[in-house]
Amino acid sequence: MERRAFIQQTGLLTAAMGTIGPQTLAQTSLETARKNKLPRWKGFNLLDFFSPNPSASRRATQEDHLKWMQDWGFDFVRIPMAYPYYLTFDRSRPITPDEVYQIDSRAVDRIDQLVAMAHKHHLHVSLNLHRAPGYCVNAGFHEPYNLWTDQAALDAFCFHWNLWAKRYKHVSSKKISFDLLNEPSMRADMNDQHAQRSTVPGAVYRSVAQAAAEAIRTENPAHLIIADGNNTGSTVIPELTDLNIAQSCRGYNPGIISHYKAPWANKDPEHLPEPKWPGQVGDKYLSRAMLETFYQPWIDLVNRGVGVHCGECGCWNKTPHDVFLAWFTDVLDILGSHQIGFALWEFIGDFGVLNSGRTDVAYEDWHGYKLDRQLLNLLMKA
Repeated sequence: MERRAFIQQTGLLTAAMGTIGPQTLAQTSLETARKNKLPRWKGFNLLDFFSPNPSASRRATQEDHLKWMQDWGFDFVRIPMAYPYYLTFDRSRPITPDEVYQIDSRAVDRIDQLVAMAHKHHLHVSLNLHRAPGYCVNAGFHEPYNLWTDQAALDAFCFHWNLWAKRYKHVSSKKISFDLLNEPSMRADMNDQHAQRSTVPGAVYRSVAQAAAEAIRTENPAHLIIADGNNTGSTVIPELTDLNIAQSCRGYNPGIISHYKAPWANKDPEHLPEPKWPGQVGDKYLSRAMLETFYQPWIDLVNRGVGVHCGECGCWNKTPHDVFLAWFTDVLDILGSHQIGFALWEFIGDFGVLNSGRTDVAYEDWHGYKLDRQLLNLLMKA
């Protein structure tokens, strides 16, 4: 560990102990370690099926990539899927409700191949509907209905999850899980990426999650199910705690660090205060203390006996690298000290350890890729 990072982390730990006492810290961590029902998986999101249009797919995971993950000590991949990716329909016009059921067996086979390849390298696979019938946190595809308000959308949602549950009916929950819906929220205009989002009413989220869970567990009662936090993954869902469904948080707080200058997350990305960690940024002082506050409800959830994992985390490539690493060190330390695992948003690309496109990194050549060794080391030690 570099001297500066060691001094910084030591100082933060000393400050924390001075505030709440070393005995309390140790006791809290031990209690959490005993109670988290999910393994402390560590890994990456794979974006092979992220786009609703197969011809626009951004990634093609190769077996070498999965071997490197295994060799580096990772044990988890999350596969966010857009359901139209594995459908067959006329893509020159908006999809119709009937076409949501038209499965393309060849596309499903491609997903199967990636799952099998990940299992070959002892990686747990979490299948996620990043775009589900009637909802996606991202714009760019016209949905024929609304998952939160329309029964037809919920029926289709359950159909798709039953499809995947049946396909992996005999696969152990140690090897596969089902992450119901990426980053739920209410949004008035589904086609406006910057439209105001709000929390899904708890009773509504419960009814959707419960219906999907029943569709999955009809095939195998032991299937492992995960629900992303409400309000785009940021808040605990108390309405689900009795349903034997784990929950997934996010490692993106605060957004001025994780999504600095990201055009899809900021209306005016070129006029933002420069990020610092810790430090004053705009009208807020950013620090580890704010992260402790943010994650406390998730730690409390673990201590109530509900499994928790951080399904996405990381930082877009416009944040200064030293700021990113300082912030991410705190994020991973807080999660890790409570036995909560994580998955970096992508392996190769802007958020990844390979080919991130950062201009302030001394990359290492890795089999033709540009490796961010500092980030990789941080992830491996977390």
